[in-house]
Amino acid sequence: MTSRRTVLALGSNLGERRPTMLEAVRRIADLPTTELQAISEPIDTVAVKPEGEDPTAPKYLNSVVILTTALAPETLLDELHRIEADLGRVRAERWGDRTLDIDIVTMEGVVIDSARLTLPHPRAHERRFVLEPWASIDPDAELPGRGRVDELLRRLGEGG
Repeated sequence: MTSRRTVLALGSNLGERRPTMLEAVRRIADLPTTELQAISEPIDTVAVKPEGEDPTAPKYLNSVVILTTALAPETLLDELHRIEADLGRVRAERWGDRTLDIDIVTMEGVVIDSARLTLPHPRAHERRFVLEPWASIDPDAELPGRGRVDELLRRLGEGG
């Protein structure tokens, strides 16, 4: 079994955000063949909907976790969905408010584009709420196919 360095993005804007995210991280760390490497400090961010930022929606608490895992990408996705559901996630509306959202941002050496999973994450390069906490725990990080995380963050600053 080969362990792969994996980056996850966590977000919550409903309920007890911080305790929910801490419990999610604990459960992720308990997954088989998985070892936590780093956790960013959470940041508060404005909710992003399909139409753009929504300052009227509850604010998100966002964090990034770096881990190694030997789980297959789809197996990891299933486990993350189970953790979300166990912690109150209801999938009623795409990009809707939620108690917990866990996305796989990248998994070392893995490129997938299926109906269930796209890796690297197709929108991570345009999400400050992913890039900022990621850069804080891995200053030399690179998003495969997009470049250095710090450079992507700089470009977001220039572009709005």
